[in-house]
Amino acid sequence: MDERDETKRRIRHTVDGQEAEEAEASVPRPTRLVAVSTDYASVQEHAITNFVRLIREINPEHLLLHNPPALIQAQLDRVFKTDVKRFDYPVVTRKTLVKFRDGFADRLVGQRSVRERMLAALYPLTTTRRTKPVVLMFYGPSGVGKTETAQFVNELLGGELLRKQFSMFHSDKFASYLFGGTHSEASFARDLLDRSSGVILIDEFDKANTVFHSAFYEVFDEGVFEDKNYRVQLGPALIICTSNYGSEDEIRHVLGDALYSRFDALISFEPLSSDEVKQVIDRLVDSRLAKLSPDELARLDADDIKAMLHTRASGTGNVRKLGKLVDEVISLVLVRAVLGEFPGNSEQSDTKDAA
Repeated sequence: MDERDETKRRIRHTVDGQEAEEAEASVPRPTRLVAVSTDYASVQEHAITNFVRLIREINPEHLLLHNPPALIQAQLDRVFKTDVKRFDYPVVTRKTLVKFRDGFADRLVGQRSVRERMLAALYPLTTTRRTKPVVLMFYGPSGVGKTETAQFVNELLGGELLRKQFSMFHSDKFASYLFGGTHSEASFARDLLDRSSGVILIDEFDKANTVFHSAFYEVFDEGVFEDKNYRVQLGPALIICTSNYGSEDEIRHVLGDALYSRFDALISFEPLSSDEVKQVIDRLVDSRLAKLSPDELARLDADDIKAMLHTRASGTGNVRKLGKLVDEVISLVLVRAVLGEFPGNSEQSDTKDAA
């Protein structure tokens, strides 16, 4: 297409009395024309509405289009004989359930009831009679394993997790992203089409304005999402919404019965107990130390670091914050050890006082 446009832009000048140059050869008929989903953004709107004419002008022997907008697909279906090939997304099987059950405790601390509720919620996806998504709401305090659980399921299935954080959308652009704007703009529907995963994670669902809730009725109910440019059939996928709601009553009050009733399960994540916080700390320390060099490890005592963190982090149940605290403490111990190797360093006594 670029070569064709370049040829059309060329201007030939002929001077009286001079022999005209031999006309340049026309662009040969392409054997294959391929367009991926991001290519349509470079095509003008008028070309999209009359896409068949553009294709006839180019006249390729074979036309391969990846996730074209619905308008283009409708035109092609009317004029040409088309063949649609659909991507086989990873699906939950009974082997997935076994791996989830056996690996959950190694991946997350606590939340035993979550494991059992998840196994029950995932089971319908293992049956051939399930043709639409299972939609779950994870709720509870931040940093206790909601996102980690979604990532764990996705890793068992394979493919890159489609994760959208709705807390980032608080402007008019979110409306066009969700309901569809021009074909060149990013959209939720196109992201759903382009995904490679069977898991769709909508993080911080509670942060989106309630005016956008209606966009999810059909996708939660029938597994179909449609905007101005695309129509997506999700099939037996897993949709996980996370939130910081404190109870099912709060979810029902904020979301309303229409959306609340469309969730297949609402799964509560509980705050971590003091013993569970210590388990998290021990895992985080072991994980961080495993990435250090032998020289750095020689300067550290894992048991001392864990004991220090057990005291300092007893009231912190947010795993993300604990991870940052572990990194800070390890870095502090290492830098003190390094500075202590330089005699006369005036900062040495200061770092000791900060312990």
